[in-house]
Amino acid sequence: MPRKSPLVIGHRGAPGYRPEHSRSSYELALAMGVDAVEPDVVATKDGVLVVRHENEISGTTNVADHPEFADRKTTKRIDGEPLTGWFTEDFTWGELAILRVRERLPQLRASSASFDDTQPILRLIDLLDLVRDGSRDHGREIGVVLEVKHATYFKSIGLDLAPLIARDLRAAGWADGELPLTIEAFESTVLRQLRAEGVFASYIYLIEASGRPYDQLVAHGRQALTYKATVTPQGLDGLVGEVDGISVDKRMLLIAGSTIVQDAHERGLKVFTWTARPENSFLSAEFRTGGGKQEFGDYESEWAVIARTGVDGVFVDHPDLGVAFFRGGWSLTD
Repeated sequence: MPRKSPLVIGHRGAPGYRPEHSRSSYELALAMGVDAVEPDVVATKDGVLVVRHENEISGTTNVADHPEFADRKTTKRIDGEPLTGWFTEDFTWGELAILRVRERLPQLRASSASFDDTQPILRLIDLLDLVRDGSRDHGREIGVVLEVKHATYFKSIGLDLAPLIARDLRAAGWADGELPLTIEAFESTVLRQLRAEGVFASYIYLIEASGRPYDQLVAHGRQALTYKATVTPQGLDGLVGEVDGISVDKRMLLIAGSTIVQDAHERGLKVFTWTARPENSFLSAEFRTGGGKQEFGDYESEWAVIARTGVDGVFVDHPDLGVAFFRGGWSLTD
């Protein structure tokens, strides 16, 4: 029986080559053949959804270079952790629109950093239109895997993300199942909210290698189920009928004897994993080689371990490498 190739998902576009979540990052990912791209969404003060990995934007934009915004720098607790910087919810969209994006890891990805300060922040509606147009231009169906960030925190400050997301998905024609949409979050509460909003999508529960979901920690304290407990057979039983699958930190699949994928599949749940990256800095120790953190290590051997689990989708930072490997560059005997 021929093996199944996992979906190759451009994680924030193609951030191995361009600043994450920039237009050029997404356009490059589409051109390199991904099955889907993954935008993260956060909100502005006036309820506009923007595509940023975090609501704190000092590391991915030039906001610190704008003296008119100097007084916006502050310290907040996000998901229980103190964080200092500039936050999207303290800006209107009109203010954020004048900023330009930057490479988050300039020491590691100097080539990507050469594109700094040349592109604006994208709104969610911009990204949705970009992917729809890209599907047409490239002659194939390309999906969106939409990650909802910090939903409990945003709701606590009066910005309920679920209705805002539903609004934009409907406006862009992505809410009725006509286009391939997946919605994911580390908090199951917002996934249930979006289902209740009538958004037709595949719902995926993101799983960290340690800790507890913030929404459950707020609701249940230390009695909240840990992420690790969630992916035990008993924990997976509790997800059946609630979500369509899980997306786990790749480290959980690299543990010898891991049965997460098998256990999930036995319960009809899909499994994605994040993030397959080739640089030594991101590889497990046994797959690193010489030459420094920014050099590519023996990523193919690590990725082969992931592929052999039978995972259904893999997030990648270098879409060309991901497409080449996961669609044919490995074998069951590797």
